[in-house]
Amino acid sequence: MAQFGWAYVNCSSDGADKGIRYISGSAVTASSTFIYDVDNAKVTLDGDIEINGAITASFFVVDQTEVLSGSSIFGNTDDDTHQFTGSIYVGTSGSSDSIFSVSTSTNQTVLNGYRVAYRSVTGSGLTSSNPDHIIGIGGTSDLEFRIHSASVAGVGAMIVIKDEAVTRTGTITLSASSGENIENGPYYELSGSSPAISLYSNGSNWFVF
Repeated sequence: MAQFGWAYVNCSSDGADKGIRYISGSAVTASSTFIYDVDNAKVTLDGDIEINGAITASFFVVDQTEVLSGSSIFGNTDDDTHQFTGSIYVGTSGSSDSIFSVSTSTNQTVLNGYRVAYRSVTGSGLTSSNPDHIIGIGGTSDLEFRIHSASVAGVGAMIVIKDEAVTRTGTITLSASSGENIENGPYYELSGSSPAISLYSNGSNWFVF
């Protein structure tokens, strides 16, 4: 293996000050559109960049985005939090009509048709949970169903309960969690022909509305 005691490399070149050097033909040059500011540890590129690998950054700042094409995935673990500042618009390509929008100027959310979680209950002794929204009660006789804690559900949580039986010989009893009430009582009964009830939580108890 050859060994060298010393070598001389001529680093002089033409091009812009602080420009990152590159080989063009047989010459080494630099462009004012691609520079490295060593004092501020900053690389500046004026133009487009194409990357075939991954970009890893502590934080990402975008001054303006005209179009972000292709599929996107935000987050990869349950503890990831995604925060948006400003309004949101979701719609189909080429359409001015939104499917879902959030306006910061009106503090309103507007959406087209939507679906919520549905759960069928046919026996006694079961309890609702936070993912529940519409609960259809089956069976034909007495049935007891417990409503989960209003404090766990949180302020503003809502549940809709509907008796889906064609005929019922008994009563549907909705029981509150320990220490809580449903419409100022420990339980609430549904009876009659195909009754339904909507409940909301104030964080401490459930109320009919």
